[in-house]
Amino acid sequence: MTTAIIVIAVALVAAAAVYFFLVRGGAGGGRGLRSRFGPEYDRVVARHNGDTKAAEHELDERVRRHGDLEKRPLTEAARAEYTARWARTQEQFVESPQQAVAEADALLADLARDRGFPAGESFDERADALSVHHARHVDGYRRVHSARDDGSGTEEMREAFVEARGLFDALLADGPAPRDHGNRQLTKGRGTS
Repeated sequence: MTTAIIVIAVALVAAAAVYFFLVRGGAGGGRGLRSRFGPEYDRVVARHNGDTKAAEHELDERVRRHGDLEKRPLTEAARAEYTARWARTQEQFVESPQQAVAEADALLADLARDRGFPAGESFDERADALSVHHARHVDGYRRVHSARDDGSGTEEMREAFVEARGLFDALLADGPAPRDHGNRQLTKGRGTS
């Protein structure tokens, strides 16, 4: 009888350890959130003055609110129109960087809405939803949004525009974003973006 109780106790402790690892340490906690959100995790921790518990609570809430979002597919015509619109915006950058950055911001908002992300007036809500599904690319969107009216210099606007192309490609594609972002005209020198 004593052996059976010890075996049951050990099994319960092992089950609790597995549960703790999966729920707090893996899928829902620190390492899982850090892995899922990448640089966005660090940005949120910094915004919470290093309080990882508060940052992880915020990121858990984002996943709860936006994790089940179903992306709507784009028609080929819509995909072609967005591609043409981005190309026009990119060409416009040479003559009017400020206007091109503002157009890129609006274009990303329109594309996100058409793919099924929140269409509300709140940029932060849209960026939070995008961060759940495109955490590696959402910073470019944040940079373009802030560069459109924060007095950024041309080089900062160019960098934001180039970085935002990653989110554009990710939203436009059904799969992962292509490696070549097609921003050669805006990059320095002859290298890729």
